[in-house]
Amino acid sequence: MTQKSTASPRWSATTKLLIGLVVLGIFTFLIYRFSNMVGPLLMIFIITYLLHPLNALIARGLRIPWKASVNILFLLIVIILVGLLTLGGVGLAGQIQNLVGSIQGIVNDLPRYITQLSSQTFTIGPYELDMRTFDLTAINQQLLTYIEPLLGQTGNLLGTVAGSAAGFIGWTIFVLTVSYFVMAESSGLREDMLKVEIPGFTEDIRRLGVELSRIWNAFLRGQILIFFIALVIYSILLPALSVRYALGIALMAGLAKFLPYVGPAITWVVMALVTYFQPFKPFGLESLPYMLIVVISTSIIDWFMDNFITPRIMARTLKVHPAAVLVAALVAANLLGLLGVIIAAPFLATALLLGRYITRKMFDLNPFPPTTVEPPPPGIREIMMNLVHFIGSRFNTNRNTIKPIKEKKNEQPAKRHANRNDR
Repeated sequence: MTQKSTASPRWSATTKLLIGLVVLGIFTFLIYRFSNMVGPLLMIFIITYLLHPLNALIARGLRIPWKASVNILFLLIVIILVGLLTLGGVGLAGQIQNLVGSIQGIVNDLPRYITQLSSQTFTIGPYELDMRTFDLTAINQQLLTYIEPLLGQTGNLLGTVAGSAAGFIGWTIFVLTVSYFVMAESSGLREDMLKVEIPGFTEDIRRLGVELSRIWNAFLRGQILIFFIALVIYSILLPALSVRYALGIALMAGLAKFLPYVGPAITWVVMALVTYFQPFKPFGLESLPYMLIVVISTSIIDWFMDNFITPRIMARTLKVHPAAVLVAALVAANLLGLLGVIIAAPFLATALLLGRYITRKMFDLNPFPPTTVEPPPPGIREIMMNLVHFIGSRFNTNRNTIKPIKEKKNEQPAKRHANRNDR
């Protein structure tokens, strides 16, 4: 006797809406209840996304299985982390703690310093600056109004980085462990790390995945590379200028690249205060000239990186306004802390992409309109070649305007000789 197979009944629109709202409520409750897990989970996603191509390269180059290459890669990561913590971790944490304490002390004594400054005279070469001609009382109040909250947030941020070493190590072990298992079970396919299948929307999901991959790939790899470039440059320049807490300020300058406008401003203010009030001044300089040399030098480096290095690496992939990134970073910092500042730009670009997709779908428009590819900004070599070409063209123009005059001078004896022959 055969048993009839009955098809699963379809859900009505009301049931689908109810189930959707319940799932959304549970998801929102879990995020609220375990909000401290959001940051580490995002870090797991970022690490696995960044390491996936590198692990694929190791597997192809050594011709070994995927899991064997994962083991080799994470073993190298653990060795590097242990080496960094052993060699520089303790010194860096100590420098950051001393930097925070020094900045807080300077801010507390800022009214006294400004009072002393108002009675001094500075000589810079042939110029003399008499501070007694300025009324620094109003300036003192304005500085305290703006600098205290700014440096207070900086001190809290650096204090969190330096003071939570035990928690940082624990979360690092958790993130690396989960990342290892995610990569080991992905079987070498990036699509296996996160699968979303919705009937009828396969192509839309694929296109969104391509766009999201382009955004996060360009930002994460590009911004992390910019962070390390700034860290290396400042780690060499600041000790060469004998700046106190050079490693701590170099770390701050690298992190400032994630925060437009405000990040570099905080770094310049901290460097100005540290260099002005540090007891030892190299090269026999006074406080004000030494501070100006350091701040101007670092400002030139930031200008060079922002105008030449960053555009070449990022290639305008995110296409979001820096002011919008700044607002997003301030909001994300309250939600996720330091990680929110780091991922503010790609998070904003992702929100704009999804918002544009939803809006165009609601108005029955093509969710993926054709886009024009913008050419990359010119590099240093192209700028120098254009400058040489411009100077050469101007020189040739001037030479061509002078040449006919010389020819006319040479033509005069020839005309006189012709007139003599006619006679």
